[in-house]
Amino acid sequence: MLAQQAIAYMAANITEVGTLMRSLSSRYEEIFTNLRSALGVTLEQSETMAGAARDATAIADAAAASFRESVPNQPGTACTSGCSACCHLYVQVPPGVAAAMADYIETRFTPDERDALHDKLTVAAAAANAAEDPAQLRLRCPLLGDDDRCSVYDVRPLTCRAFTSKSVARCHQVVFGVEPAGAGVEQNPAHFRIHMEATFALEQAAKSRGLPHQQKGLAQALLDEMQAPKSNA
Repeated sequence: MLAQQAIAYMAANITEVGTLMRSLSSRYEEIFTNLRSALGVTLEQSETMAGAARDATAIADAAAASFRESVPNQPGTACTSGCSACCHLYVQVPPGVAAAMADYIETRFTPDERDALHDKLTVAAAAANAAEDPAQLRLRCPLLGDDDRCSVYDVRPLTCRAFTSKSVARCHQVVFGVEPAGAGVEQNPAHFRIHMEATFALEQAAKSRGLPHQQKGLAQALLDEMQAPKSNA
């Protein structure tokens, strides 16, 4: 009898916790549903795609910070300033991001610095355009400074913001070593998902405006923006 009572007690306890976990799982998914909605409403009101990119980035940054501060058991990160292995990976950007970066470069870089960057972007874009699979390229980012720090860190792409790693050694192994197909660096799932939601929102914002909405390689996208006449698109 005591055994049956113990079984009934534990079964009831487990059932209760299971119900709470299912409810919590549903609430967790609501975070991303609400994020998607907030991004959509905000970007619809942005005057330009560059403005939309700045808004999307600000929302993603705030959401990621809230996760770090409020959600327990978040994966640690080994990422630090000057750690630049990931800055040798091929990066794509959604609409608006390159325009926001070009605006930043126009106001922060000297004419000589812009000319030097233009030359580096031209080489990187040509390599990506000639590659059968650009994702397999391992090239130093044209925006990476001699000190191995991003020269446009404040407006770096969503893809760069999304990338995290728990191991510097693993990053070097994947980027500079020989890895089997499909191997990569494990990401913080929530952090990565937040930035992918922002990326998708920018694609949808461009599409709703009748603008090209496909992602482009960073070097080519930034080169195009730096060469294009200023507009309110």
